[in-house]
Amino acid sequence: MGSLHINGGKPLVGEVSIQGSKNGALPLLTATVLIQGKTVLHNCPGITDINAMAELLKSIGCIVTMDKNTITIDATHICDTHCPQKQVQAMRSSIMLLGPLLGRCKSVRMSRPGGCVIGARPTDIHEMALRQMNVRFEEEEDTIFAYTDSLIGADILLPFPSVGATENVIMAAVLAQGSTRLRNAAREPEIVLLCEFLRKAGARIRGIGGSELEIEGVKKLREVTMTVMPDRIVAGTYLLAAAATRGQVLLKHAPPHQMHSLIHLLRTMGAEVFADDDMIYIDAEEATGAVSYIKTGVYPGFPTDLQSMLLSVLAVAYGESVVEEAIFEDRFKVVEPLQRMGAQLSTEGRKVRISGVAKLRGAQLRACELRGGAALVIAALAADGESVIEGCHFIDRGYENIARDLRCLGADISRRDDVRIR
Repeated sequence: MGSLHINGGKPLVGEVSIQGSKNGALPLLTATVLIQGKTVLHNCPGITDINAMAELLKSIGCIVTMDKNTITIDATHICDTHCPQKQVQAMRSSIMLLGPLLGRCKSVRMSRPGGCVIGARPTDIHEMALRQMNVRFEEEEDTIFAYTDSLIGADILLPFPSVGATENVIMAAVLAQGSTRLRNAAREPEIVLLCEFLRKAGARIRGIGGSELEIEGVKKLREVTMTVMPDRIVAGTYLLAAAATRGQVLLKHAPPHQMHSLIHLLRTMGAEVFADDDMIYIDAEEATGAVSYIKTGVYPGFPTDLQSMLLSVLAVAYGESVVEEAIFEDRFKVVEPLQRMGAQLSTEGRKVRISGVAKLRGAQLRACELRGGAALVIAALAADGESVIEGCHFIDRGYENIARDLRCLGADISRRDDVRIR
């Protein structure tokens, strides 16, 4: 599984290109099931979650070919709607096959999805919404079995703007009978990308980018080619790493128009941030200020996926900060390892209170989930001395090669596959 070895304590300086979006590519891969033909996706990130989804698509009869960052999926012949347990439990995003398989094949059976342990991530909102579209659910221990005679459009109000539930309803609705009105829909850029992909394939979707969508079902979708947008969370990771180390970093092929909340926060901390169409430059030499209070939220709020990394930055800021997590109830697993590095943090329910220290110290650490692992990397870059981070397989779920990218920015970081923490 490997470990990362980091000698920290120096500013990041340099430039790096941002990979394709994990959370953008995965829904597109599941949506290819709706197309009885070939789909070509460019700029897919080379990460383990993408590989796992490709294997899952193969298991139900798709022909999947991968050439560097281009993936071609031929879903002409779907032979099975029973998703294998191993692939499903490898990642949370497998739940996004519910809508497409119901739309294409009228049934699906899968284990309850796995993924990172950051708190409860129930499927009840997905099931509630799909039931309104004439879908029936049966539970067999830890298995979801869903089926329908025919998907029927409905007026659906989500109790919470869940990204996954929004994606499932959209993908179920494009081939359903009649029209579907989806209210309180998630507005994340990844939702917009999915809608644009489906509309390019012939779907009829109105209200893209807003919280209310109208989808008129069509008989069939056509073959399509699409380019995946850059990953805003990876870009945010490297901006926060620059802030923690007081560095100067240029991000190429970045999506600044999707990152207003983070850019505003960094400027509040004292960083100079300049953005153009597809690049972001940060000079974080003066990014030393604390953040009195910030709360994660659905887009366009501050992303929950960057919350753990922000804790690493605020741990070395001057003054008191408070971060509240409003999306997941157990996303503070990074607090304890940061404390072992000398950070002064304390949890109060869904809030973390941070008193900044002058320096963190290197330590032996273990990642236990994707974004928390990236947060430990940032902390190690800012710390004096050497840090060893195990659990690289979690980080690999979302980052093509975090060690390579950070070396482009001057970091002293290497990956080894034969070291274990005792």
